[in-house]
Amino acid sequence: MKILVTGGAGFIGSHITDRMIELGNDVVIVDDLSTGKEEYVNPKAKFFKVDITDTEALLKVFRDESPEIVAHLAAQVNVRVSMTNPDMDARINIMGSLNVLKGAIECNARKFIFSSTGGAIYGEPENLPVSEKAKENPLSPYGLAKLTVENYIKVIAGLNDLKYTILRYSNVYGPRQIVKGESGVIALFTQRMLEGKTPVIFGDGSHTRDYVYVSDVVDANVLALEIGDGMTYNIGTGTQIDVNEVYEKLEASLKSGIKPEYGDEIPGEVRHIALDCDMIRRETGWSPKFDFDIGVKTTIEYYREIV
Repeated sequence: MKILVTGGAGFIGSHITDRMIELGNDVVIVDDLSTGKEEYVNPKAKFFKVDITDTEALLKVFRDESPEIVAHLAAQVNVRVSMTNPDMDARINIMGSLNVLKGAIECNARKFIFSSTGGAIYGEPENLPVSEKAKENPLSPYGLAKLTVENYIKVIAGLNDLKYTILRYSNVYGPRQIVKGESGVIALFTQRMLEGKTPVIFGDGSHTRDYVYVSDVVDANVLALEIGDGMTYNIGTGTQIDVNEVYEKLEASLKSGIKPEYGDEIPGEVRHIALDCDMIRRETGWSPKFDFDIGVKTTIEYYREIV
């Protein structure tokens, strides 16, 4: 089948593209390379350097390529940027997403898979790990934009007989994470430590996150090709790990001898989050295969080669 992947030159999108091609699919990539990298583009994919906010250019790709499946990952993904520039965040994450959704409908795509966020949509949940039934309470424009797009998808897909699956990721990490645009602490800390620079921990380091390895996220996207119609699934591990522990595990492997600096907390970022993934486990059999220690080891090996 033909699959169009927006953000296919980015961290998660490039891994999804690679797997889809391995499975024998034709893949079309749309990416403006604002945070993605051209070297991440699979040579077997058809690549279009197009911004999803460029309506006419984007719709031309959809009309020319007529994908059966649309996997939408292109986004402004930095919570901190959304706090300082909510207009830009909304333009990309809401209006750009509506363009992608319009393209899927115009070309009569069969399925729309949306990469959303579980880390920013729920806010500060009353209970952890948090399930899909919990109240959404985003604390940042980024989380609000993702939730808004989820609701647009449900309404517009329903009006146009378009199947969809929404995947709410926890904190994804692994090889190819792009420090410039995504600021994942594992990638950021690893790169800085390998370069002999001091990592900065915002707050006291007690903030917890649910870290899910990128290959496990790819597995969920593969399952969504054929199942999970009309569903919203959390994708994570259900386990909380604080930032201090992340640093300690990295330092145990890297042995840099560098101690972190501590800075002010970032407004709009949740203190504690972990995702309950029982629903997708029950309905599809998906579960994370990579534990944190193995995932960190693999990630460090990747950055050792490129730094």
